[in-house]
Parts: sequence; structure tokens; C-alpha cells
Amino acid sequence: MDNNNITIWIENLDLIKQNFTNFAKFGDIKSLGKCMSSKNFDKWMKESKVIDGKIIKSTDTDIAFTKIIGKKLKGTGPIKMIDFSDLENVFQEIANHIVKELQKKKKNMTLDEQMSEKDQIFKNITLKISECKTPHVQNREIMNRDVVSRLTDSSKFTGTHKERFDEAGKGKGLDGRREKCSNNGYVQGSKIKQEILKKPYKRRINPDRIYRLINTDII
Repeated sequence: MDNNNITIWIENLDLIKQNFTNFAKFGDIKSLGKCMSSKNFDKWMKESKVIDGKIIKSTDTDIAFTKIIGKKLKGTGPIKMIDFSDLENVFQEIANHIVKELQKKKKNMTLDEQMSEKDQIFKNITLKISECKTPHVQNREIMNRDVVSRLTDSSKFTGTHKERFDEAGKGKGLDGRREKCSNNGYVQGSKIKQEILKKPYKRRINPDRIYRLINTDII
């Protein structure tokens, strides 16, 4: 790292450390912000625009992060988090990785050009992470409100659920959930049933009943 980059890093050291702590705590109320996971590191790199999708991609930052973790082996295996003292090394690895990729494309790059490119990448990263102070938190209240309003919009319902509401969107209650059965022996749309309903009703008198009535009157 050249003297200019060392100066920029030192000048922004306190601010970078505070930003590191803020992103390290994100999503973990018990965290003291001393160590950062790869997930939080990736969020920091995306929100600070270090990952631009052109020069630096998420795969580049992941490779650098994993490489630094691999150097911190302990008895039980590799540590899956970095502390602030590892941050500078991670950015150096990112810059090294980018320069190697550029060297594959531009095979005629001199050593001075490689060092200049590396220093410029490190400088850009330093400035970007010093400006990104706190993690962005999505407003879940608004998001949930939109989801609920969309799911409760009866005009968008289909199938049997659509039949449960009238044109004004008011629920039909039991009528919208069950099909009523008349139990009259006719299927829906029966022509015989319609013809019978159209005919005038005539009450038939049972002859046996007339006979009984007559005999009763005589007695």
C-alpha cells in the first residue's frame, strides 16, 4: 500500500471502525459489534457500493473474506467471522484478486500498472465504506400493510373464493361457503321441475276420506 492510501485509511480509521461496529451488530441484539459475519460483510459491501457488479462483484468479496478466515485456523477449525483488525487485509485481498483478473484480460500490464490499479481499488473501497454509516432497514410495517391489502382484495380472488363475496366486496357468510341443497328430488335446472312449478295447484280429495266423513256425520 502506498503512503497516500495509508494516510486515507488512518484519517478515516475511527469512522470506518464505527461503521464496522454498526454493520457487525445488525440482526443480532446480543452482538457487541466486535466481529462480523460474512452475511453482514456482504450487506455492508453492497450498501456502500463497493460491490458495483462491474469491477467488484459479490464473488470477489466472498473469496477475499473466505481467504482471510482460512488464515485464522484454530484447534476446532476455521473461524467464520472477522474482527476489525482483519478488515484491512480483506480489502487488500479484494484488490489483489481484482488485479489478477485484470491481468488475465490485459496480459501486457506492467508491475507499476498493477500496483497503481491495486492502490486505486483500495482507495475507492476505503472512501466508500467510510461514507456508509448504518445498515439500511426496510420498513416492514409498510411492506406488511401492502401484503395484507393485496391478500384481502376480494376483487382479485378466483375460483370458489370469488363466490364468497358480493360485488361490493362484502362477505356472503354461510351462503358463500356452502351450496344449499333443496332435497326435492330434482337436479339443478330440471325441466320437469320447472313445468310442475308453472302448473296451478289443485288439491285432490281422497274418496275414502269423504266416505269416512259422511259416515261420521250420519252417526
